Amino acid sequence: MSWPALLKELGIRTANVLRRAELPEDLFARPSARLDSAAYFRFWEALEAEAGDGHFVLRLYAALRSESFSPPLFAALCSPNLLSALQRLSQYKTLVAPMRLDVVEGRDVVTARLAWLDATLPPPSSLVAAELLFSVGLARMGTHELIRPSRIVAEAPPTPAAAYEKFLGVPIRRGKGHSVSFRRDDALKPFLSSNDAMWAIFEPALRKRLAELDASASTAERVRATLLEGLPSGNVAMDSVARRLALSKRTLQRRLEDEGTSYQAVLRVTREALALHYLERTSLPVTEIAFLLGFEEPNSFFRAFSEWTGRTPETVRQEIPPQHGPSARATSAR
Repeated sequence: MSWPALLKELGIRTANVLRRAELPEDLFARPSARLDSAAYFRFWEALEAEAGDGHFVLRLYAALRSESFSPPLFAALCSPNLLSALQRLSQYKTLVAPMRLDVVEGRDVVTARLAWLDATLPPPSSLVAAELLFSVGLARMGTHELIRPSRIVAEAPPTPAAAYEKFLGVPIRRGKGHSVSFRRDDALKPFLSSNDAMWAIFEPALRKRLAELDASASTAERVRATLLEGLPSGNVAMDSVARRLALSKRTLQRRLEDEGTSYQAVLRVTREALALHYLERTSLPVTEIAFLLGFEEPNSFFRAFSEWTGRTPETVRQEIPPQHGPSARATSAR
């Protein structure tokens, strides 16, 4: 989307946001500029700081115009209905931000779930709020009706909660992950903005950009992304990861060596970062964390964690300040 135009309408200086986020001054002038998760999150944190109020995401949405949309977002608006729009977005979401949008169809409900490419970094609350609002706003823009979601879940609901819930029309439930659910009949209501001819123009370009994005990722980044998805199921073997990347084990080893790393090094760094994330940001039992990291026995995780950090998992949790501890953050859904 056209960030300079949006920020100008909100009275926020683009240069100040980029400087605070430690991003290049000419970022928005660069064609197909791409930010990794850390940089993208810094951008949103800088937006929060420069805006200086909790309502800024609501003001951002109010200033949003379809003509300012990036091609993937505009293509979604050209869809026949919300379900189709969300499915298209799920395919091309990584062109907009370092995240995924997973769409789950039920008999009576359609749910859009947010997933961050780097699960070890907590997303800024403003970014979560913006994504939740956009999903609902997309439904309203397309149908020209005041569509209300049937359920919204967030690990830490945005504040002021009353203002966001008034806009959304439903309370935001605290839970695991971030998701928006719609009644299926609402998700199938025709979009007045539907335009098959425009979609036919957009789709080839979007496919090309997605292929270029995949090709530009380093082998280590692709291994890390694959591990983040496969660790909870215990898929940590190099053979398994190589198959998912459509590479031979030998080719995967060679490419990682060319990048100055190894499979075991990427696995260790990914596990360590995830372990610290779970310990500092959730109340999950250590035994469950061991399972999520692909360890068959908790003792194996304890030994590995001690080798990585020189500390025990319990020590890490004890060092977290009370106001930032797991009790104030996401907990396991039971």
